Amino acid sequence: QVQLVESGGGLVQAGDSLRLSCAASGRTFSSNAMGWFRQAPEKERKFVAAISWSGGSTYYADSVKGRFAISRDNAKNTVYLQMNSLKPEDTAVYYCASGGSPLAIRLKDVASWGQGTQVTVSS
Repeated sequence: QVQLVESGGGLVQAGDSLRLSCAASGRTFSSNAMGWFRQAPEKERKFVAAISWSGGSTYYADSVKGRFAISRDNAKNTVYLQMNSLKPEDTAVYYCASGGSPLAIRLKDVASWGQGTQVTVSS
């Protein structure tokens, strides 16, 4: 099983950019699809983005399409979420996740979760 640790969250202003990182331990990282979810206070955890094991396929929620970009570096066992043109409604705890495929991750069929990192966007 993969252990995941997120970093890079913080407080930014609307329109700013932020890059989240998720460091994974475990020898199976490069064979796992990876993804990001977010959870706002008193809301359910929602899918944000996913990437295939090779990095060749990416998927996004409509709310972030064109603003966020997911990528991975299998040599560093790390997945990233570049967030641009941030909006106050992007405020949430962001969670990294691993799974068997991007589709499985989109359906919350997740093998491992990180502990989350807070992103706050002020207006």
